[in-house]
Amino acid sequence: MEAKPYDPSLYEGAAAYYARARPPYSAALVATLTARLGLDGSGRMLDVGSGPGILALAFADQFAEVVAIDPDSDMLAEGARLARAAGKHNVRWLAGRGEDIPGLDLGTFQLVTFGQSFHWTDRLPTTEAVYAITRPGGALAIISHTSADRPAPDGPGLSRIPLAEIDDVLARFLGPHRRAGQGLRKLPLEPHQEVLRASRFGTHERIVLPGRDDLVRTPDDILASLYSTSFAVPHLFGERRQEFEQELHGMLAERSPSGLFWEWPGDTEVLLAVR
Repeated sequence: MEAKPYDPSLYEGAAAYYARARPPYSAALVATLTARLGLDGSGRMLDVGSGPGILALAFADQFAEVVAIDPDSDMLAEGARLARAAGKHNVRWLAGRGEDIPGLDLGTFQLVTFGQSFHWTDRLPTTEAVYAITRPGGALAIISHTSADRPAPDGPGLSRIPLAEIDDVLARFLGPHRRAGQGLRKLPLEPHQEVLRASRFGTHERIVLPGRDDLVRTPDDILASLYSTSFAVPHLFGERRQEFEQELHGMLAERSPSGLFWEWPGDTEVLLAVR
């Protein structure tokens, strides 16, 4: 079946906010996968749906070359800028989606990552395409934040970000259903684990690593985080963008007179499938 065409408005305007505002993964992520897969600075990594290269840049020192692919040109440009600033000169930035892998002539890889991007793909064909370019002993890693059934830490004693009230503000401006580009956000019903089991990888392991418990956010950080998402990218607000920002800042000021909030994104989950 032919892949659904990409909607270029999905993350339009989000690139400038993404790396700044998205919560980081566990501090133990790179070390854990380095030890588990025996990474030694050689070999190659592919980051699919890379955005501005959160994972590509984090793992750059563990490989001779990292290839980051994303369909959004602004995300790729922002990633290249961040790579130059960080002195990471072994990252290559290419336009593409997971569904495009068979036609991109990318070569083979020791690690292929999806950082909160796997759900945007046609998952089983994409997984099969990843299997074909993964070297024996290499792995596919689906990486995300997970807070379900995870005990929240104590935190730094600040107010939690009022997510439910933020959702109420978003609904007043964008409607009751979460947006995604020109359409509505639809998450797949089948768990990623089932897709992996149905693929040639067959088996996988679930690794949960301790998340960050010390993230302090300002109202501007919270706004930037919203603007980095597909359901609240700046263009969706149209002429009401300034009105939205004023209402959001007003609500946040009432919830925290200090202007500071604590964010706990949960722990970091890795679904690791080794070929």
